Amino acid sequence: MAELVYDETGRLLFTEEMKKEYTIIMPQMLPVMFHLLKRIIELEGYKIDILTSTNREIVETGLKYVHNDTCYPALLVIGQLIEAVQSGRYDPHKVALLISQTGGGCRASNYIHLLRKALKKAGLEYIPVISINLSGLEKNPGFKIPVRVGRRMVYGMMYGDLLIYLGNQCRPYELKKGETDRLISRWTDDLVDLFVHGKGMSRGQMKTYMEMITRDFAAIPRSAEKKIRVGIVGEIYIKYAPLGNNNLEDFLTNEGVEVIVPGITDFMLFKFNNRYVDVDLYGGSKLKKFAIGVAQRYIGSCQKIMINVIKEDGTFRAMGTFADLQKCVKGYLGYGNKMGEGWLLTAEMLELIHSGTPNIVCTQPFGCLPNHVVGKGMMRKLKVDFPDSNIVAVDYDPGATRINQENRIKLMLANAKSK
Repeated sequence: MAELVYDETGRLLFTEEMKKEYTIIMPQMLPVMFHLLKRIIELEGYKIDILTSTNREIVETGLKYVHNDTCYPALLVIGQLIEAVQSGRYDPHKVALLISQTGGGCRASNYIHLLRKALKKAGLEYIPVISINLSGLEKNPGFKIPVRVGRRMVYGMMYGDLLIYLGNQCRPYELKKGETDRLISRWTDDLVDLFVHGKGMSRGQMKTYMEMITRDFAAIPRSAEKKIRVGIVGEIYIKYAPLGNNNLEDFLTNEGVEVIVPGITDFMLFKFNNRYVDVDLYGGSKLKKFAIGVAQRYIGSCQKIMINVIKEDGTFRAMGTFADLQKCVKGYLGYGNKMGEGWLLTAEMLELIHSGTPNIVCTQPFGCLPNHVVGKGMMRKLKVDFPDSNIVAVDYDPGATRINQENRIKLMLANAKSK
């Protein structure tokens, strides 16, 4: 059994020995993307389990071990992890918990400390916690992301966005139920196989494989029925995670609409851009700004390839570029506004409106005031500028009932149908 090793600050480390023996448990946010991420990390010899549970006990566990003033995403993520450990499904002496840290002013930077505090309260302080982040916040000798893995993750993000975006345009219209999800699953496996052999990870190869993916989705038999389109925006966890938004995408699909969810690539570009803009606003290393600018331009060029592939095929609507988002939010919010998804949230609503999707669900969690400011706080301005916009803000917190959330959304859908 692996020995428990602590650093000079008393933090329990995830060691090389643990890598061989332990199962790493991680919460789920984007189902398609995180399954791809899981497979990519497993290529390095780790055993990963992604939690897909959505039961009410998760909320109760979170309330038991996390202060109820903590933001709702933290309560859910920590509750889900501790509930899994206490469920009996794992040997608690051979598991580690993986959690992301954003850095900056978001409370998510403190999730890892809240989780360790909760583990101690539950008598589980011998379980190591691993941080995965872009800010160098915490490191562990037994968990490293070498350059090849980082590269796979960047390209996996691009392919994942494409699979989700095309899948959402096919699923409501497919003539054979489940065909879209089967194609997504097949391509997820194929992409991991490509990564193993070092393929699909250059811009030229990515274009080729994205063309193949797009052709496969275009070949799915679909009805010609026209459906109302509804966009989902909001705080990143609540926007994407079925646990956080009470399976919002499934609910909307069952209501007979086509769901549009902005991709994770825009969020990653937003995070890079924040650091780039910070140097102009607050000062800092010009070398750092240059390096960040190079990374942002590279990811942006990959995003443009994806968009051009969709446009050239002509079967599906293409998303806009990150640069388009920056342009459309001018006059509404400054680029220094970055807390709670910052200017990006308002920009995503504007992009949806400009692209013919005025019906929007803005998902907002308890405990994230900046998110309410850039979400709810901008709705009146958007309504004045775009009278046909049909936006509903839906709050998610431990006491909110699913039926009340769905009734608010149904009222928005009734509005959309009347127009």
